[in-house]
Amino acid sequence: MSTALTLHSRSLATVLSGLTLLLSATTSAADVSVALGHSADNTMTYRVGLQFPWQDRWFDSDFGRLSGYCTLGYTYWESDNAVNTHSLSASPVLTYEFGSANAAIQPFVEAGIGLAAFSRNKIEDRELGSSVNFEDRLGIGVRFYQRHTIGIQALHYSNAGLSSHNAGIESYNAYYRFNF
Repeated sequence: MSTALTLHSRSLATVLSGLTLLLSATTSAADVSVALGHSADNTMTYRVGLQFPWQDRWFDSDFGRLSGYCTLGYTYWESDNAVNTHSLSASPVLTYEFGSANAAIQPFVEAGIGLAAFSRNKIEDRELGSSVNFEDRLGIGVRFYQRHTIGIQALHYSNAGLSSHNAGIESYNAYYRFNF
């Protein structure tokens, strides 16, 4: 086996071991999500994330309640025509869940604003102007039996005019989230 392949295999094993340790350490406090998305520029996005639900709920009634979570995410932006890009993001997200707190099926809406760091400041032909951008999100979904969640969300990344270049980019995702 070549030295480069051996080093690559060891690096991959180290990363997978680290992720396994991270997941095992956070399973009692975090949800894990996977998402598949697409941008308007023909870029596929693959996202994994950890969500840390808030314990507090506000305006709790039989109609619904306001709650939220903090999320940490990694997104791989796969480009057909340019260099692939990676981004890390963190965001607080407000969620309004409809129905009683113990319902088997709970629809919800969500919105949040956070920060994202990109490995490059250009995706396809879009000049983001900065490798640090704001991440705005809107989404809808359904939680089943308090453990499984499916949803769709629109994520917009922009530097909010802090740089002379501010093309911004969106990713429209379908996701699945599991609560340990």
